[in-house]
Amino acid sequence: MKQTRIVITLLCAMACTLVTGCRSGNGSVWDDNKTAGNYKGGPRSLWGSDESANEDFFGPSDEDFIGLKDEDLRTQFADGAIPQPKHSPGEMGSGIPGIEAFHSPTGAEAAVFKNVYFNTDDHILRGKEYTAVVERISDYLKSHPDIYIFVSGHCDERGPEAYNLSLGARRANYIRSLLVQKGVDPERIHTVSYGKERPADLGHTADAWTKNRRSEFRIYQKS
Repeated sequence: MKQTRIVITLLCAMACTLVTGCRSGNGSVWDDNKTAGNYKGGPRSLWGSDESANEDFFGPSDEDFIGLKDEDLRTQFADGAIPQPKHSPGEMGSGIPGIEAFHSPTGAEAAVFKNVYFNTDDHILRGKEYTAVVERISDYLKSHPDIYIFVSGHCDERGPEAYNLSLGARRANYIRSLLVQKGVDPERIHTVSYGKERPADLGHTADAWTKNRRSEFRIYQKS
């Protein structure tokens, strides 16, 4: 009788252990899915460095994304971001007109203010050729104190609108921060995000997306 009780006790203990193990395993899988399940392609696609290796990246879903506020951009996402200019272009006291008066660079200026491009879901410039562009722009602005610029941030077509607008803002503000760190007056650099609304290439391929993940420059010369 005593041996029977011991056997039953051991069987119960083993059963509890198996149940606990199953619960733990399912919990871990659920946690992983909870973390990355809403990003098509899983965790790797969320942090992928280039879309050509990851063409299914769509970014966070609308319900997961919380739009960035100006304060967020200043303190978290612009890598040493500098406070925005005191006055917006066209505003009384700014001394310069609105963005509609800024134009795309032409002639010799077009060779200076070239577009720069970003990896998927990234606002940091990774290519040396693009950091060289920023260097040339900073030198030009410091030698032409009457030039004001708008830096625009653009994204490819994938992902929700709000997500891309904030990503475009991070890209534009990152460029602005680099220029200010190189000695350009922050009051002369303004930013705008167009998200995915102004594609440079209307295609739906990886090559088109590469061309659309960019920052562009518009300039205004104050007389």
